[in-house]
Amino acid sequence: MRRSVSTGPIAFDATLWDEPTTGIGLYTRCLASALETLGTRLEKLGAHASGEHPRGDSGRTAWTLAGLPRVLQRLGAPLYHAHGNFNLPLTRVPGMAYVLTVHDLIPLLMPETVSRAFRWQFRLWLSRSLLMADRVVCVSERTRNDLLARFPEVEARTVVVPNGVDHVHAPELDSISVDFLRALSLPKEYVLYAGSLDVRKNVELVLDAMERLRAQGRPVSLVLAGQSWFGSGRVEQRIFRLRSEGHDVRSLGYQSDAVFYELMRRAALFVFPSRYEGFGLPPLEAMHLGTPTIVSTAGSLPEVCGDAAVAVRPDDAEGLARAIDRLLRSPEERRALAARGKARASEFTWKRTAERTLAAYEAALRR
Repeated sequence: MRRSVSTGPIAFDATLWDEPTTGIGLYTRCLASALETLGTRLEKLGAHASGEHPRGDSGRTAWTLAGLPRVLQRLGAPLYHAHGNFNLPLTRVPGMAYVLTVHDLIPLLMPETVSRAFRWQFRLWLSRSLLMADRVVCVSERTRNDLLARFPEVEARTVVVPNGVDHVHAPELDSISVDFLRALSLPKEYVLYAGSLDVRKNVELVLDAMERLRAQGRPVSLVLAGQSWFGSGRVEQRIFRLRSEGHDVRSLGYQSDAVFYELMRRAALFVFPSRYEGFGLPPLEAMHLGTPTIVSTAGSLPEVCGDAAVAVRPDDAEGLARAIDRLLRSPEERRALAARGKARASEFTWKRTAERTLAAYEAALRR
């Protein structure tokens, strides 16, 4: 019989720990903190420089395939938890259980949004990892359903454990951040999109809505906070053109957490019309901060946001324009939506995520 979680430290995938621009990195750090608060001992493996067993200058893939199995054999932990959708070791370490978190299946569902090389890596490595995993943790029912549609054989080993959002707090700004925000001279009411500028995120729908509103004599100010990503060139070119035509579009790129959340907190509206999300943390973060939110009807967004966010179809630019206009004209509706959003977001805590993850660990160890 395999050991209990309480008999030894959990070997914990930290390969994205030092990568602050990734959602999986955020998941890794928040889950680790919540697990440790509950008394779980973790050995963090594979971060660039952090944790008990950093990988140094080795690439994540090379280290996971070649270095990680040796570390796991020396460590002798009862269980290893990988967080990166598909990145379990290719071979079994004797006596060790494996748990894998799957956030989404974007390379399989939307292959045009990732490089060909990554698409093939994802498909092949995911298939192998699902064979090795004793438990598969999916962050939403939508992700679980997408996974089972392609790999029905893992149904009995798959559980849903949603993310938390209580890592978000009203930011404490240093003097540099205060000066930066003041220099932006943002209007009192602006619409915010926060996230990468890749095709999947559907930023072009927001730009379509902006053009429609301006043509109707209702121009809006749009702030974009997020880094460039695969396929973002087209969006960036369009933003440049709109600015040259007089649209108020501020593309700020990647920002520190403090600035990012302050931009979110101050926004009149947060818009996130993504074509697919495995979970969709940014709109939940906005709701947690009390910012009225508009999302799409795609992916897991209806599941996560419920009726606490306005939803439009991901191809409905006119519907998005109407929703933006209506909410900007109605402070009362924005306040009501903000209250519903905060109540909904309060249901998603990292303590609950950690408790359900521990249950998945124990189930994996019983196999």
